[in-house]
Amino acid sequence: MVKHCIHCGHHKLYTLANGHLKCAACKRKISPAKVERTLHLVDAFCNNMTALEASKACQCSYMTAKSHYDQIRILIAQYLEARYNDHALNIKEFDEYFYLEQSKKRSEKTIFDLRNFLTFDYGGKVYNILMPSLKKYRTNLFDESMPEEYYHQFARFLTFRRVARLKHLDNTIVKFWNFFEKHIKQYRGVDEDHFFYYLKEAEFKFNYTLKEQKEIILSLLYKHYVA
Repeated sequence: MVKHCIHCGHHKLYTLANGHLKCAACKRKISPAKVERTLHLVDAFCNNMTALEASKACQCSYMTAKSHYDQIRILIAQYLEARYNDHALNIKEFDEYFYLEQSKKRSEKTIFDLRNFLTFDYGGKVYNILMPSLKKYRTNLFDESMPEEYYHQFARFLTFRRVARLKHLDNTIVKFWNFFEKHIKQYRGVDEDHFFYYLKEAEFKFNYTLKEQKEIILSLLYKHYVA
């Protein structure tokens, strides 16, 4: 139930003939039904439901659920960036990770589909930087008709060029990687153009409890919200 203006926080709202609310201070209108739907979609997102599953559970169109999910992912990526910038001096450890979908691990040529990111531990939370795609190397090598043996050499190069500073083998970074691998499987393949946002989603859900996730997302969506 909306008790305060979600835009300015003012406590006095008027009910209009169509059921919408109007703030006495900022004069902006609020649709209780849309707010309620957003609350349900935020809950679905935090509980790891896909956009399709959320659309069915919340009785809305797939595109409505997807647009909410896309907006949430953009907002939390910005939030995580700001949080990291505030605590960057507290970095304890960092390490490099190469991710490849399970279905692509059987072919040597898919080594160029690896997604490479750096994971930093700052005060028990993680922050990830997605590195440039390796696909540009595949194009160059195919043009030069390099022999198949090169794939093995390139794989060795990726293994031994790792950048890392770790104090313990059992650390927050490794725990995040395990969490990420389980989390990303539910999407059954993520387009390269959107991988960054799914990586940030995993980072966000690893760093914060379910209760914290909901509170943060609602604060990002609405400047002021009181249930």
